[in-house]
Amino acid sequence: MDRRNFIKSSGIILGATSLEMPNPLMDVKKKIKVGLVGCGGRGTGAAFQALSADPDVEIVALADIFQAQLDTALASLQEADKDRVKVADKRKYVGFDAYKKLIDSDVDVVLLCSPPSFRPDHLAEAVKKGKHVFCEKPMAVDVPGVHKVREAVKLAKEKKLNVVSGFCFRYTTPNRELAKLIHAGSIGDIYAISTFRLGGELTEKPKQAGWSDLQYQLYNWFFYQRYSGDIIVEQTVHSIDFMNWMMNRGLPKFVSGTGGRQSKPWDKFGNVFDHFAIEFDYGEGVKGFHFGRQQNGTQPRNSVEAKGTKGGMNVSILSSYEIYGENPWKFAGKTDNMYQTQHNELFAAIKNKQIINDGEFMADSTLLAIWAREAAYTGKIISLEEIQNSTKTYGPTSEDYSWEMEGDKALIPRPGLAI
Repeated sequence: MDRRNFIKSSGIILGATSLEMPNPLMDVKKKIKVGLVGCGGRGTGAAFQALSADPDVEIVALADIFQAQLDTALASLQEADKDRVKVADKRKYVGFDAYKKLIDSDVDVVLLCSPPSFRPDHLAEAVKKGKHVFCEKPMAVDVPGVHKVREAVKLAKEKKLNVVSGFCFRYTTPNRELAKLIHAGSIGDIYAISTFRLGGELTEKPKQAGWSDLQYQLYNWFFYQRYSGDIIVEQTVHSIDFMNWMMNRGLPKFVSGTGGRQSKPWDKFGNVFDHFAIEFDYGEGVKGFHFGRQQNGTQPRNSVEAKGTKGGMNVSILSSYEIYGENPWKFAGKTDNMYQTQHNELFAAIKNKQIINDGEFMADSTLLAIWAREAAYTGKIISLEEIQNSTKTYGPTSEDYSWEMEGDKALIPRPGLAI
């Protein structure tokens, strides 16, 4: 299932990650007013999922840097449910500061679905203004951004706000059942785990007459490390998150790896790699491995395998889940739609005055992907201390962007070698 093209679906699984907590800030009205920041395919899908999650949800505000993208999303949403998509002209916010205007409006929940380079600023602003949040993965494209996310998460806990992340693998029934068994020791102590996320290339939106370099880049943000963090941060981070979830032993001690670009020329299509191979060293001989690739005409694969002292596990994501060895098991139940389940649980938590906060693992998994990318870019073994102290950034903050950014400020070089 393609999360960017999702429209409607699925059953409801409620409360599995919720914690019962009194929350004086959750004086929820009968209608839950939702605002969407980032009206592309993924953002529009998230808005549909919010509508499907609860009959009292209303989409009341939209924000995007492109007017055309906002208009397309609004038309699609209104066609599906005009009675609950009530976006007045004054609630259509366009521009680089549109997110602030939307968050400052009368909304209860914000869906943060802009390119990930903007996520730390958007999340910090939403939490500051006391909004519940769904934020797509990843949470940042550099380490300073991760630190900003951690601060926002800390404040969200103090304010008793819901923060649900886009790490959807953690929101589907087979994965949850598998994790419960693995963490209970079904395969013993894991000493090796590998993840593969191999697929085709993303489609470019050709540059149109009148587009600036910045407009072209923002329409094709996934091809630029400044906005996406590279493919390992933007996409295959799902597999890295799954790996660390199953390992359940904190962050690794060292990361090393390699990567490169074979399928596209460097003078076009931005500056991201198209393949990575990474080793995560957890110490005491325990290793995790990740392989990611985006190249057309190659064999697709989306899998996780682990070896433990009592057996192992084989997972083909969204297909099969199996444990072998001393405690064999195979998932035979019904699989829910993980994208929809995230929203079902978020809005149920809000209504029931419960809290879901994905903050810790969403920041950790984002850091892991950034760490892996830097190891591949530099060719170095990087320690946890080194990556946590990294000050390298990948572009201006939300406050610095404007349509006047041209030339050297808009054009991005190949990956550098310093962390």
